[in-house]
Amino acid sequence: MENREVKPFTKWRHFKGLNAFVITVAEHSETGEKLVIYCCMGNNGKTNHKDGIYARPLEMFLSEVDHEKYPNAPQKYRFEEIID
Repeated sequence: MENREVKPFTKWRHFKGLNAFVITVAEHSETGEKLVIYCCMGNNGKTNHKDGIYARPLEMFLSEVDHEKYPNAPQKYRFEEIID
């Protein structure tokens, strides 16, 4: 089983090509849901996701790509960590 842990100050690649820098993992104050707070950078028009700061549920951040909807996706997961 893969250990895919999201940690602050790590770099990730979205399956559509943009790069994301994880700032932190936060907890929603009402629901307790874990949220990944990240900054998109270097998008240069590659996707409809503009550069900026975003929050995404941890479960969605780590989910697999819907390969029926995106059959040519180059990655297994929505976000994959970039290891230098």
